[in-house]
Amino acid sequence: MSSEARILIVEDEPELAAGIAENLAAEGYVPEVAPDGQAGLDAARRREHELVILDVMLPRKDGFAVCRQLRAEGNEVPVLFLTAKSDPRDRIRGFEDGADDYMSKPFHLAELLLRVAAILRRNRWYKRSTLDRPVIHFGGNEVDFRTYRGRSADGTEHELTHKEALILRLLAEREGEVVSRDEILDVVWGYEAFPSSRTIDNFILRLRRRFEQDPRAPRYFHTVHGVGYRFTSDDDDR
Repeated sequence: MSSEARILIVEDEPELAAGIAENLAAEGYVPEVAPDGQAGLDAARRREHELVILDVMLPRKDGFAVCRQLRAEGNEVPVLFLTAKSDPRDRIRGFEDGADDYMSKPFHLAELLLRVAAILRRNRWYKRSTLDRPVIHFGGNEVDFRTYRGRSADGTEHELTHKEALILRLLAEREGEVVSRDEILDVVWGYEAFPSSRTIDNFILRLRRRFEQDPRAPRYFHTVHGVGYRFTSDDDDR
């Protein structure tokens, strides 16, 4: 069955871009190609996509800059980075900039298609779960998963990133349960992406800074040492 998902490919190697587009089209997706970073940014602004496949080393504007700009503008479209770089620090940088997955060149097109399908499944899970419970309240805090907006108990307004929203969505669905770091990695990033548990810890820290009265003594985002995290919507520490 064709998914008809529109996917933007930002890649300056014409043969590679054409090969990716051809294979995506064969899977029922609707590919669009941009040859450099600025063209990719313009294309993402013009039309809604379900995924951006984004090379890192690009003319005019590199992939990291494109991703940062999209996030700064409130565009939370999932991003899959392609790169010739294999330094783990570049992977961490990509995930911190808002990437959903990261593949090193050269890669097998079959694996790319699997990663694409996994990202689209995660994004659609988020949209489905958001329909069931679009807004959550805990303490004096409020988060609207449709708009990625939150308001803390003191009235401060927040713009959540896509990853912050995904993590909070997962924890809220499993309220009171311990959710392991491995499960968060699998659901939010996809296990193969494996950005590192440190990345998860950083995102939890961000959520605490936004919504905890005292992030050093959390009431809602609890650490279960050596395992993962537990979310509670009241003020106890069960």
